[in-house]
Parts: sequence; C-alpha cells; structure tokens
Amino acid sequence: MTARDVVEFALRAFRGHRLRAALSLLGVAVGVAAVVLLTALGNGARRYVTDQFASIGSNLLIVMPGKTETTGGLPFTAATTRDLTLADAEAVARLPGVERIAPIAMATETVAHEERRRQVAVVGTTPEFLTVRHLTLGRGSFLPPGELRRGVAVVVVGNAVARELFPGVDPVGKVMRIGDMRARVVGVMAPMGEQLGMNLDETVTIPVARAMRLFNRASLFRIMIEVRAHADLETVRRDVVRLLAARHREEDVTVITQEAVMSSFGSILQALTLALAGIAAISLTVAGLGIMNVMLVAVSERTVEVGLLRAVGAGQRQVQAVFLAEAALLATAGGVAGLGVGLLAVLALRAAVPVFPAEPPLWAVVSSLGVSVVVGVVFGLLPARRAARLDPVAALGGH
Repeated sequence: MTARDVVEFALRAFRGHRLRAALSLLGVAVGVAAVVLLTALGNGARRYVTDQFASIGSNLLIVMPGKTETTGGLPFTAATTRDLTLADAEAVARLPGVERIAPIAMATETVAHEERRRQVAVVGTTPEFLTVRHLTLGRGSFLPPGELRRGVAVVVVGNAVARELFPGVDPVGKVMRIGDMRARVVGVMAPMGEQLGMNLDETVTIPVARAMRLFNRASLFRIMIEVRAHADLETVRRDVVRLLAARHREEDVTVITQEAVMSSFGSILQALTLALAGIAAISLTVAGLGIMNVMLVAVSERTVEVGLLRAVGAGQRQVQAVFLAEAALLATAGGVAGLGVGLLAVLALRAAVPVFPAEPPLWAVVSSLGVSVVVGVVFGLLPARRAARLDPVAALGGH
C-alpha cells in the first residue's frame, strides 16, 4: 500500500462514519480554539499594560509614602511616620538630573454646574503634570504657572465631565463648584480614556495647594518625577531616597521606576498566559481520549475490512499505518478548524474592544496545531496496534 492508498482508505472511513468523525473533529477544534483565544487574552492583557506605561514615557520615577522591601510592581506600602509634603517636592525638584516634578493630591468630590452634579476624582497637581503624564489638552489652557504653594481657583475638566456638566456649551470661562469651592474652568482635556487604572475623561484637575486645602490635608498622594536622561534613572532614584531619608530622619518612602512596574506586570501576565494555555490544553487531551474511543469502536466494527487488507497482502505495519493515518487526519482537520475559529474569535474580540490588543502569540498558534496532531497520533496508537494484531482469518469471519 502506498501513502496515497492509506490516505484514501482513511477518507473513505470518514465518509462511512461522518457523525462519529465530526464529533471527534469538533472535540479537537474546541481545544485548539480555546488555546488560541485564551493565550490571545493573556498576551493582550500584557501588551495593554505595557502600552499604558509606555504612553507616559520611559524617564519616570514615582515616589510613594511608606517603605516596602518589595522591588518592582505596584507594592503595598507600610504605614509611614511622615507624609510626603510640598516641601519634599520642592527639595526633590532641586536634585541634579531632575527635569520636572508633578506632586499629586487626590480625592473624590462632588462637582456641579447649575443643577447638574456628579462625583468625580479630583486631581490636585501642577502645570508640569501635563508634560510628565504626556496628556493632551483639548481646548483652553492648563493650570497656570506659578509658585508651587499658590492655589488659584481654576479647574481643568475632563472630556466626559465637560459634556455632562456643560451640555452643548463651551465650559471654558464658566464657573463650577468643586465641593465647597468655586472655580473657573480654564481648559478641557482631549478625550484620553483610561490610563493606569484611571479614567482621565472623568476627572477634574486643580492646583495642588488648592486641592490640599479642599481635602483638608497636608500630605501628597504621589510625587511624579521626570528624569532628564534615561541613563540617569537609577542614580536619581537613589538620590531621591537619600534626600527624603535625610529629611524624614528615616527611609520611609518607596521610589519605583516605570521599567520595574512594566517588568513585574509583564512577568505576572506571561505566567497567566501560560496558565491559560495549560488549562486550554487539557481540552486537547480530552479530545485525544475521544479520538481513541472512536478509533477503538472503528476497529471493532471494521474487522472484516482489516481481514480483507491482510488477505490481499497488507502487513501488520500497513494496517497500523491505516488507522494511525485516520487518527492523525482527524486531529489535523480538527486542529486547522479550531485554529480558524480561534483566530476569528480573536478578530471579533478586537473589533468589539479596539483598545484591547488581543493577539495570540506565535508559539501558541504553532504549538496548538502541533499538539493536536501529536494527540491524535498518540491516542490513535492503541487502536492501530489492536487492528494490526487481529487474526486475518478471524477478521474475515467477522469475529
């Protein structure tokens, strides 16, 4: 028997048992599609987080109150004896290598214009925040330049806040309320969407000194630092830690780099992607068991065919090759079908959620198809051996 004869024999067997073959093919297809889709989700999450951090530049340091021994990631900080203050921010700004700083105070407050009101995140910061965070102003102007401790009553509103509080009206120049404070709108941010877990369209920004008075607090939430050169990032980080340790008489702050955060998130999400692939691969094993069961039933039903093959001179290896070919073709067809379904599902996901860069990694596409073929061959081996060992005379007799 030639290879062509083996394939034709297997295809005829499929046509004779279409439902059984279709169910086996479906099992493999579901497994491969699951691998493709789940790894695309995991890989998309990793790329989304990476893109979010990349959007704010690579020369960024973030100072947080509280000391932790954990490196990288967004660590949980312990209680600190001293808060970050505006004086700390001023001292940090004078360090060599620091291009600009953006101290941040945050809280949730009710904002209102005439009868319209809603609760939003209020960000207290300085004009440098626009550059440090790589944000885009839609119209008007950002916070006015001046002394860090000045707190003029002005506000820059997010795009969604502007639409809701000032429908059909340009808010620039209008007066709105933020808690108990009245402020004049000087600008509107361009649509930005969500960045680093915050929907910037649903925030309002006011001068940091004014925010601290509004929130009745003397501490800062964060200090964001833009370093002049990427090569100086680690040097400036150490200088910031030493400076604040000297000012606070103990090392009670955590300074993280954007790269450390990206590396930590990347490692976590890569592990998640592999875990999802492993979970999906279990379904391929289940599909392989289904192929084995189908092939075992096929052997018991086709003993006469096996007897005829042996009678016309086919050896045990050729009979075994026929049944292995059937299992391999079933698995390959299912793998190709599952690959197509999985890729279509990924395309549908990207169309539904354009901001989420779902894309299966190449290794997942190749390995899922390869594993499906291997699964078919491995689980088809037992039925193939059983068919090859049938006694030709007994097989022709249907026993």
